[in-house]
Amino acid sequence: MAKKAKTKTKTPANADKAKPKVHGDIKDMDIRINEFGEIVRDYKVDEINAFLNEKVKDKKLSGDE
Repeated sequence: MAKKAKTKTKTPANADKAKPKVHGDIKDMDIRINEFGEIVRDYKVDEINAFLNEKVKDKKLSGDE
């Protein structure tokens, strides 16, 4: 049997350095998953919810569909 050629996945050379665009108020937020699968964050959930309540419009409350 013939072996299939392995295809390399293309990743940008600066993939480790690339960071997503984020709002200035939360640019220092750090959320990661540790070796036990737990979410580790440096912000309290109440602070995150307060930010979202201030910046994001809730579609359910506005009545728009």
